Amino acid sequence: MPADLSHIRQIMAEADCLFSEAQVEVAIDQVAAAINGELAESNPVVFCVMNGGLIFAGKLLPKLSFPLELSYLHATRYRSETTGGELFWKAKPEISFIDREVLIIDDILDEGHTLAAIIEFCKHAGASKVHTAVLVDKDHDRKARPDLKASYVGLSCEDRFIFGYGMDYKGYWRNAAGIYAVKGL
Repeated sequence: MPADLSHIRQIMAEADCLFSEAQVEVAIDQVAAAINGELAESNPVVFCVMNGGLIFAGKLLPKLSFPLELSYLHATRYRSETTGGELFWKAKPEISFIDREVLIIDDILDEGHTLAAIIEFCKHAGASKVHTAVLVDKDHDRKARPDLKASYVGLSCEDRFIFGYGMDYKGYWRNAAGIYAVKGL
């Protein structure tokens, strides 16, 4: 059933802008600099987590100044909803990363169940080391594991329902040029 576009437009009209496009771009530059400083000699396999990580990866990858192999994976708990459920694999990695360092690029570290499952999958499948880069780390104490932290974080934000730069509201507004919070959520 198609979404009620008037509701979708209203969400954006009422949303609070947490980070402007310029602020997000500065954060992406900082993440790129950190990755360039640490992974340039590691010959990593880089995986973009679809769909959320697509915009972040697209902005980040041209700023990485070393050779890498790129692929994608698609695992989700949301399936166009606003609350997570069981992990669902839509596409597992297709490039071999046995005995290689892996960099996973994703949009957000919220509770981290999906990211934790992807990290474990990569470790069990033979990665020598797994790094993670997220555009946003949400501030709260509900992480999947107390020690779950991204290797590289662009921005930290309050515990609200956010969208933009790859993150969605019910499948919409991934294309928003900035990071927004749904009013009241």
